[in-house]
Amino acid sequence: MGPFPQPEGISGRTSTCHVVTHVHWDREWYRPFEAFRARLVELAEQICSELDHHRIGAFHLDGQTIVLADIAALRPDLADRLTAHARAGRLTMGPWHVLADNQLVSGENLIRNLLAARRWAAHSSLAGVGYSPDAFGHPADLPRILNGFGMDTALVWRGAPPQHARFRWRSPDGSEVFAVNQGYHEAEVLWPSLAQGDEDQRLSDFLTTEIKRLPDGPWLLMNGGDHLAPTDTAQNIHRADDQAAKHAVRLRESTLEDFFTAARAAAPDDLPVVTGELRAPGDRLTFILPGTLSARTYLKQANSAAQTLLERWAEPLVALHAPDDDTLRSELRHAWELLLRNAPHDSICGCSVDEVHRENAVRFDRVQEVGEHVINRALAASGIDTRLHGALPDRHAALAVVNPHAAPHTGPVTLDLLTAPGVFPSRLLDDAGFALTFESSPLGPETHFEADLDLLPDSQPAMRHRIRFLARDVPGLGRAVYTVDLAPEPSAAHAPQIDEDAHTLHTSTGHRLTAASDASLTLTLPDGTTLPGFGRLVDGGDRGDTYNYDPPAADQLISPVLRAARCVDSAVRSTLEIDAVLHIPTALTEDRAARDRTDTSVPLTLSVTSWHGYTPGTLDWDLRFDNTADDHRLRIHFPALEQATTWLADGHFSLIDRPVTDDLGPLPQLPGHEAVCGSAPVQSVAAIGSGTARIAVSAPGLPEVRAVTGGAGNPELVVTLLRAVGWLSRFDLTSRTTGAGPMLATPEAQCRGPQHFAFATSVGRAVADDLDLAGFAAATRAPMRTWQLRPGTQGTPAGRAPRIRGGLMTTLKVAEDADGTILRLSNPTAEPVLTEIDTPGAVTRSRVRLDESPEAESEGPVGDTVLLRPFELLTLRLQGTTRSSR
Repeated sequence: MGPFPQPEGISGRTSTCHVVTHVHWDREWYRPFEAFRARLVELAEQICSELDHHRIGAFHLDGQTIVLADIAALRPDLADRLTAHARAGRLTMGPWHVLADNQLVSGENLIRNLLAARRWAAHSSLAGVGYSPDAFGHPADLPRILNGFGMDTALVWRGAPPQHARFRWRSPDGSEVFAVNQGYHEAEVLWPSLAQGDEDQRLSDFLTTEIKRLPDGPWLLMNGGDHLAPTDTAQNIHRADDQAAKHAVRLRESTLEDFFTAARAAAPDDLPVVTGELRAPGDRLTFILPGTLSARTYLKQANSAAQTLLERWAEPLVALHAPDDDTLRSELRHAWELLLRNAPHDSICGCSVDEVHRENAVRFDRVQEVGEHVINRALAASGIDTRLHGALPDRHAALAVVNPHAAPHTGPVTLDLLTAPGVFPSRLLDDAGFALTFESSPLGPETHFEADLDLLPDSQPAMRHRIRFLARDVPGLGRAVYTVDLAPEPSAAHAPQIDEDAHTLHTSTGHRLTAASDASLTLTLPDGTTLPGFGRLVDGGDRGDTYNYDPPAADQLISPVLRAARCVDSAVRSTLEIDAVLHIPTALTEDRAARDRTDTSVPLTLSVTSWHGYTPGTLDWDLRFDNTADDHRLRIHFPALEQATTWLADGHFSLIDRPVTDDLGPLPQLPGHEAVCGSAPVQSVAAIGSGTARIAVSAPGLPEVRAVTGGAGNPELVVTLLRAVGWLSRFDLTSRTTGAGPMLATPEAQCRGPQHFAFATSVGRAVADDLDLAGFAAATRAPMRTWQLRPGTQGTPAGRAPRIRGGLMTTLKVAEDADGTILRLSNPTAEPVLTEIDTPGAVTRSRVRLDESPEAESEGPVGDTVLLRPFELLTLRLQGTTRSSR
């Protein structure tokens, strides 16, 4: 039964309440990180003292090893004491490195999180339970991820179906965990430090509630809460024995592992099965806080960009070109550590005080700095020198287009080319010497600076030109090299041509875009079908906080007014440019019941681009404005081509069907409840409609999406671009009938200042198939990149690299133990996908789990062709050489 003695006199009882003493530690929230860490060190001292003197038999130091790292930075001796208790089995932590928001980070981010925990807890006791006590909902693929690290149990709360105390939670691929639905904050039940004389009643109320939920037990009492230091659990249990006995219950000091062992043994064979994401409306105080999907969207955009940089660029390039470089691997690990520290829900969700999110922004910048350095060094190892040092080109310049995808890819690329003053691009040649069409625009003169360990600081006069072209059939995980010939005069043939006061754009694929008076588009398909209101911007008031949108009692829904439109055409693309202005109230009224009568004018610029010879029906969108208003929400609408009851979006490794719903459910009347919200977290792509009537929106970094009923018309996909609010939490909302945190002003959550949103849409055949839809999302999330080569260096096409046809690559990285390379392939669809795997050289492929250990029932080496089952995720260890030859 575990290491703790049973209370005398009740050893024969079978109904047990396991008391797990713990703390839930937010690294940063209503205080900045350093203020919380100072208290964390004090907490650690008390925990060690309690364990040393046996006043607590065991302690769970939250679900994250980061607390050990934070303590070690100030008090290494204290961290050593905690580690000693962990080795002795008295203290557990993890299984995560940080308690991330499960939904807003990528699946690979969650995997790196669990891998980091195993490094930090290499000599400690890491919890074997999928402990996720306070995430604001849970993604469909979490059971699969936990299984990949040897866990088949999970403690969840927010978003779990309230009618199920225990259930089997199943991912789309069939992976499953035994899930316990339990609130983690129960400090009030046993703590005598609260109001004296009501201890018995508090325990009685808790047991009554738990017995009603699960009549036969066993039950779990999470004895702790946010940032609290429990004390003397053994004595508190002894004091409460008599009261527990009145309910035919014994209290037992326990661990999460012991509780789950007992709970699973007692569970019936016919436990309910819950499939997919956990976002069910909760009981009292069990909020999923959907407004966090759009609070401070700049954080979500920065996180998406940073994840993509590491997952799709830095890790694969190091694995291919510099797998033995200890420095680059260490820098990559450091970049991931920085990124993971922004993943907790109070950080990435945007629901902390302003000081916290200033630090988040700096961390994201640091990830970008480290990631770009790693990429450039890995490119150098492959034979590409991107450092422009010395005299800049005046006759020829060389470019390299790099493909981050494992299959050959065609796509648009944009590069700022630096040349000597007085010369201009005149021809673009591929590596076979064939001339290609391209667009070139001069951006003006500048002074270029370069310096490095082997390069003296150097400043050179330069001219910057923006080059655009369509790079075709770039090898998977490879590159193509191009040459730009330079001439003393600009060529009109490569300059974009502007048709002023043109409101209609005709694309090369037969689609037509016409700007409407509200700055939306009427999209006309090649068959003549028209879709008005495509990309309609709608601004409304928001009296909510960082946790929940809240509608003003008297709202005004406002769309922009078109001011001007023009068409810009070049040899490679056509763009409709729109100037508009949004006249919106500056804020809420003083009583917060309505939007103020005082307006501010917000100019917007929108460009929508179709690339010649690229995927038909695909458009790139770019929206920019300077937000000068408070207390509002701006969304963009895309009407469906047909009636639909569901919409499709990508989760971590699976495409998830969700119902079309009302925008916001009935406002709650009972205290401590929240309204059901139609939004859902999207990793990058959402789609509505079937077959060639499908409309898809790929918007990485804009996770709040919903499909809402459209009245008499077809439903609409709605993407939230900006939500401007000024409070961490409020107690006077109508969509949530109590606070979700302290009522602190957060003026920077109003998101004043420049805003930039880039995304893509696709209509019709290009996204009719689910696998093509996932490919569209991957291409939008990680477009090909182009680098200018250092003058005097010779770029050559890269040699063979792993190539994949069929399934999608989600990771290519050096193995954690540096023994080979990890390649992960995904089939995110409900249909099997035949996948061809081509790896260069003498490479063996063996199946491994997500934690990179061998699969228990491996079928031996993996061949060149694999049938990926519906929603399957296949992880391989490649041993041999995967380095691209030059």
